[in-house]
Amino acid sequence: MRHLLVLFITFLCLSAKAQQTEFIDFISIDAEISFEKDNTVKGRAKYIYKVLKPFDSLVIDAVNMEITNFYDDHYGLDFKYDGKQIVYKPEFEANTYHELNIVYTVNPKKALYFVEKENSHQIWTQGQGKYTSHWLPSIDDMNDKIEFDLEITYDKAYQVIANGALIDKRSNDSTMTWHYDMQKPMSSYLVALAIGKYKKQVISSKSGIPIELYYYPEDSAKVEPTYRYTKQLFDFLEDEIGVSYPWQNYKQVPVKDFLYSGMENTSCTIFSDYFMIDRTSFVDKNYVNVNAHELAHQWFGDLVTETSGTHHWLQEGFATYYALLAERDIFGEDYYYWQLYQYAQELIAQDAAGESTALLNPKSSSTTFYKKGAWALHVLREKVGDKAFKKAVKIYLKANAFKNVETNDFIKEVEKTSGQDLTGFVQQWLESSELLQEEMENVLKENETSSFLVTMKTDPYLSFRTDADDNYILSSLITELPKGFYAVQVSVLEEALSVPEYPTSDDLVEEAFQSGQIKLRQTMALGLKTIPLKFKKKYETLLDDQSYITNEAALYNLWANFPQKRKIYLDQTKAIYGFNDYNVRTLWLALAIATPGYEEGNKELFFNELVGYTASEHGFQLRQNAFNVLSSLGVFNQEALLNLIAASRHHNWRFKSFAKQLLELLSENEKYKSIISNLQDNQKK
Repeated sequence: MRHLLVLFITFLCLSAKAQQTEFIDFISIDAEISFEKDNTVKGRAKYIYKVLKPFDSLVIDAVNMEITNFYDDHYGLDFKYDGKQIVYKPEFEANTYHELNIVYTVNPKKALYFVEKENSHQIWTQGQGKYTSHWLPSIDDMNDKIEFDLEITYDKAYQVIANGALIDKRSNDSTMTWHYDMQKPMSSYLVALAIGKYKKQVISSKSGIPIELYYYPEDSAKVEPTYRYTKQLFDFLEDEIGVSYPWQNYKQVPVKDFLYSGMENTSCTIFSDYFMIDRTSFVDKNYVNVNAHELAHQWFGDLVTETSGTHHWLQEGFATYYALLAERDIFGEDYYYWQLYQYAQELIAQDAAGESTALLNPKSSSTTFYKKGAWALHVLREKVGDKAFKKAVKIYLKANAFKNVETNDFIKEVEKTSGQDLTGFVQQWLESSELLQEEMENVLKENETSSFLVTMKTDPYLSFRTDADDNYILSSLITELPKGFYAVQVSVLEEALSVPEYPTSDDLVEEAFQSGQIKLRQTMALGLKTIPLKFKKKYETLLDDQSYITNEAALYNLWANFPQKRKIYLDQTKAIYGFNDYNVRTLWLALAIATPGYEEGNKELFFNELVGYTASEHGFQLRQNAFNVLSSLGVFNQEALLNLIAASRHHNWRFKSFAKQLLELLSENEKYKSIISNLQDNQKK
């Protein structure tokens, strides 16, 4: 009987949740949030809701919370709570408004993260896929759009950032209360806050929207290369989409050890601080695409939100497509088609692995939702024309603003504006798992760059004719790299490196070295692993290129090819650290340790520096690099092993998985097996 009762309550909760938006409209949630030293969240949330029709139960999602008070505008109320959902059974008439208040404490295990930095710490959220209900009693159903206002109290030494406009700051004894106001509703997974030590620059869009660019105090030199083109991206998207930016302001906040590249929280994008880059990094790893993608989501995902995962492409496909359009505005038409080509190659590889899925399959991969979604929109726009496409997008967004949408809501608008029946398009591009490679290839052939790359997949560029004696005809040889977009030149150079027997291969390599084109020279660094003596001096110049990828590859290959000059190469690159994961520095330390006779008195310092990079105050990307280097050297001390054990419990699942696998590998080694076991046992005690 007891088990039947539990099943009945569970069924009741699920039924109530599934149908709740039909009976109850949650209008606003005003939350007051503070934090204890043990990472406990203390909160009070006030809910205003409207009864649409009589209902049996009101359900609020709240995970592993202690509910200390539950009351309306006057009196305490009875409720049931199973550790996941609060169930309240009032008796209200339709078309009436009501207030509900919840006071709670919680130690969230996900969705809100406490992260240590070297001389400070951060608190930040990630709601999508994790659920805001882990730190704020809310409605997980994305179909219930609510206006959220957050009032957050924290240490005065820290900045607090959240959705909406900052309308008040109240100074307390040692804390500050920050009051953020949202004026429009959104799904609860988009609620966000970030707390840390920040400075900011504020710029304005052409339409007058304030754009707040946050950065760490020590990163002032990284602001320009990180946020380069932000205003141009914003102005372009407003103009291209044809609908004004729908929120009061736009904020971008870097955080340490973020779960993804970025997250499009309404008016408040949180992104990985790995993208806070210097000028040299911009060439190889910049924030432009992520910047554009998350900004596009402010319309496609935040303003209009999918009803379910079946329609996820309406968010990710649109954001990917519009980000690519924005990049085309900056980098040009060839860049745009080159990216479409890259997306096509990723989709073809997925198809070859037997993993292609339909865009309307809620279990599809990111490659399908993002890349196939962008391709579908490009094809649709070509099919119906620019004017009909842009008009349909504008109508679609305005008609469904602050609502939830399904694919047909968009398709029907395109059919109206174009006068076309899109049944075939929907079947082929959205409902079918088949990849239309021939159609994609035809699209790519419309552009000279992508057409060249498509042709090279089947027809080598470096060919020649021979005479009757089987000697090559000089006039048929390729003697120089083709003109045009650098991706074309790189592809030909890669082919030349793969067929060094081609009669003019050395001429093409020589041209690349002398070109001054950083991507061509990078291709030389990556492709010439065995360095011919005739190219030694030219290859050595790659160590001075303004590219950390080039520096890393050149350093290793020179060190491996010319042992007698290792000291010179190490001295030359001693001050280069590279990206935020210190790709060049960690390699340098490994080579310095492994080079006999090089600064023997500093070997211990080099090793300790590497071990230090495995500690939790550093970003997980640097830690992973350091662990990999220690693994390649075959040397771990107790400090590094302790840091690896801690990493195996990290909140970033990719890094956690890496750490677990490395721990398992080391545990198979008799040298470390008992040490790791003892350290783990001590931590449990």
